[in-house]
Amino acid sequence: MPSNRIGRINEEIQRELSDQLRRLKDPRVSQTGMVSITRVDTTGDLRYARVYISVLDKSQEKDVLQGLKSAAGFLRRELGHALQLRYTPQLQFVADDSILHGAHILEVLRQVERQDEARSAEDSTPETEA
Repeated sequence: MPSNRIGRINEEIQRELSDQLRRLKDPRVSQTGMVSITRVDTTGDLRYARVYISVLDKSQEKDVLQGLKSAAGFLRRELGHALQLRYTPQLQFVADDSILHGAHILEVLRQVERQDEARSAEDSTPETEA
C-alpha cells in the first residue's frame, strides 16, 4: 500500500525536521518562541514535501517562514543523510492555521452552548398568571 508507506515517510520527515529545527542557527528561527511542525504531506513520487509550521507568536510567523525557506537546502541535505531515501523531497514550508481555526470553532461551540443554557433557564422559570 503506497499510502501507508507515504504516511510512515511523512512521520519520519516530521520527526527528523523537528530535531533539526532545534539545532538550526538562523536567528529568525532559533530566537523565536516555539516553532512546531504540525504535519508533513509528501507527494507520491517523493519529489516534494509540504511542511506545515505553527509558530506560537504569530507576529514572527513570516520571519520564521523566511528563515526556514532560506535553510531549506541545508535541511534537505541533512534529511537525505538521515533518512537515506532514493529521492529526498524538496521542502516547501507553509504556515499552519489549523490550531487557530480549531480555536475559533471551539469558541463558536461555546457560544451556542451558552445560548442553549440561557434558553433552558428561561424555560424553567415559572410563569405568573395574571
